[in-house]
Amino acid sequence: MTAAVASRTDAMLRAMPAVFVVIWSTGFIVARYAMPHAPPLKFLSLRYVLSVAAFLAWALAARAAWPRGRAQFAHLAVAGILMHAGYLGGVWAAVKAGMGAGLSSLLVGLQPVLTAVWISARGGEVRARQWAGLALGLLGLVLVVWQKLGHGEVSAVNFTYAVIALFSITAGTLYQKRFVKPCDVRTANLVQLAAAFAVSLPLALMEGEAMRWVLPDGGLNHQLVGALAWSVLGMTLGGSSLLYLLIQRGAATTVTSLMYLVPPTTALMAWVLFDEPITVLIVAGMALTAVGVSLVVRPARA
Repeated sequence: MTAAVASRTDAMLRAMPAVFVVIWSTGFIVARYAMPHAPPLKFLSLRYVLSVAAFLAWALAARAAWPRGRAQFAHLAVAGILMHAGYLGGVWAAVKAGMGAGLSSLLVGLQPVLTAVWISARGGEVRARQWAGLALGLLGLVLVVWQKLGHGEVSAVNFTYAVIALFSITAGTLYQKRFVKPCDVRTANLVQLAAAFAVSLPLALMEGEAMRWVLPDGGLNHQLVGALAWSVLGMTLGGSSLLYLLIQRGAATTVTSLMYLVPPTTALMAWVLFDEPITVLIVAGMALTAVGVSLVVRPARA
């Protein structure tokens, strides 16, 4: 019996990275589901406040440790504004403005490449292999964007929103690595989401569109309710918890490698659910981008 339990536990641990990638990929899909029925910042503000309540209940029940000192709270707040309000706000606004889930995930997936450029600009060492990866990643992105232009999916507005999301998640990641000390993931997420809510709410109140909870026939809008529920339970609690467990078990490198699969996984989901086109050129572009990003972030051999 003990051996059977150990075997099931081992199987679950091996499956965790792949499950994490699937959950992470659904974030872009949820945006496609929700955006026809809600303005982006109002939806995200509601997501933030519900997530804060969920993390608060979890942290209190587990008696999780809180960050120490005002400076740590401030650093967490800054990182949260960038990584949640800026990143999610940019992605959801881009989708609202007509960008597909697959392309938005591909653009944001260039974060490691942008990070390498920043390190180089700050005097850090970026190897020739990494510059080759940067070139491949950009070439792959050009192939995909060029193909999408023919479908009217890319515009100056939604492309700008996606770039804002890319820069926000990159800056937030660099800031967090530089200033945020290790702390409990539950209370850290709570602080970050609360800061994102505080920034997003005033902007959300300026959005003229209302959230359509009721359909024209008088029925409940299950699509919007389901998107909100998955955003809170699946993405914020489930995705964050899986990432935390993987890193705690020493699988950070595995997670980084599997993140290359997010854009093609999202594109496949979007093709099945929304009939977003997948052509040979798009597949080739995504493959080039994945190879390019892997060259950028792969550690050097000893």
